[in-house]
Amino acid sequence: MRKLSITLGAAALALGLASPASAVPRPADFGQATLTGFAVLPAETFVPGSEPSGSAIGAGPFNGIAAPFSGQPVQGFSGVVRRGDGTYDVLSDNGYGNKANSADFLLRVHRISPDLRNGKVKVLGGFNLSDPDRRVPFALTRADRVLTGADFDVESIVRSADGTYWIGDEFGPFLLHFSSSGRLLRAPIPLPGVRAPENPDLNGGQANIRSSKGFEGMARSVDGRHLYPLLEGTVDGDTPGDLRMYDFDLRTGRYGSTWRTYRLESPSNAIGDAISVDDHRFLIIERDNEQGDAAAFKRVYLADAADRDHDGRMDKTLVADLLNLANPRGLGGFGRTFRFPFQTIEDVALLDDHTLALLNDNNFPFSSGRTAGKADDDEFITVRLARPLHADRRALQ
Repeated sequence: MRKLSITLGAAALALGLASPASAVPRPADFGQATLTGFAVLPAETFVPGSEPSGSAIGAGPFNGIAAPFSGQPVQGFSGVVRRGDGTYDVLSDNGYGNKANSADFLLRVHRISPDLRNGKVKVLGGFNLSDPDRRVPFALTRADRVLTGADFDVESIVRSADGTYWIGDEFGPFLLHFSSSGRLLRAPIPLPGVRAPENPDLNGGQANIRSSKGFEGMARSVDGRHLYPLLEGTVDGDTPGDLRMYDFDLRTGRYGSTWRTYRLESPSNAIGDAISVDDHRFLIIERDNEQGDAAAFKRVYLADAADRDHDGRMDKTLVADLLNLANPRGLGGFGRTFRFPFQTIEDVALLDDHTLALLNDNNFPFSSGRTAGKADDDEFITVRLARPLHADRRALQ
């Protein structure tokens, strides 16, 4: 693959047909967004009747919680799908942070129903991810081929019109295609030219992206024909802080030969999620790696591939500062300014042209961004933007 060429833009500058980047003003920020809904799923929520988990993380206690656990935690929400009926599919990531300690964490999609009237999130059920048809060509952790956090690090999810799910993984990075019940439909699809340290086909070769920096976000095109997976980290040789967003054609089952570039505000930041607004604009969560009072950067940007300043990167407009949300109704028992101060915020959904839903990944039981020394809950919030997005109507369906 090759990067999108900016040769034409450079030539235009030389001929005086375009303005230099410094002469093109950055689109104006939207202004302060407002918290309109708040609901909580307690940290110690487990899948009923599920297997024990957490045997490899140590005894703890971690933020007051001892391990191992008697069941599978409903936690670590790293991707969300809006179902249109007030419920959501949420994807748990690989468990406890790395391949070595997550072999007894079963990868799962949960169905949740947030009730913004009583401030609670109800878990309606869900399904585990599995490979009974032996699509995965390398060894899995379990003989029954139920997938675990030692097999894949799943971080992003979209649902196709046929009800199947596409999931982005960080260990390959891979694209994974599952049935509506979580059955893997085809072999993991590798990303040509990019390999993480956990890639099973590395075979002593050189990885060119850091651990846990694979497909963190993934948008689906508004026409449903393309996936746009976004790496969390910079590929070796690219400018630090530049992240590649690829184009995967669902009709041909192949990646395009070029990619878009999202530029982090700081190379030390990371992205959390990405969704489509129309055929060239995306909402992208960008965050620092801090939590609680130390958290300084948790934002949602509108990224435009039109690239008005011709610098080869998507233009960015700040639509919501998640550490500075107006809270005139005092939702959640908080003051007039609401902070979403979690280390990892990895879920965004578009509810209407003004409103977003966001969830945190609580890294159970390790993160304590809301209250020091207390394991974070999973929080579901809705945020009204200061002005409309003018989104394609298909993005709202």
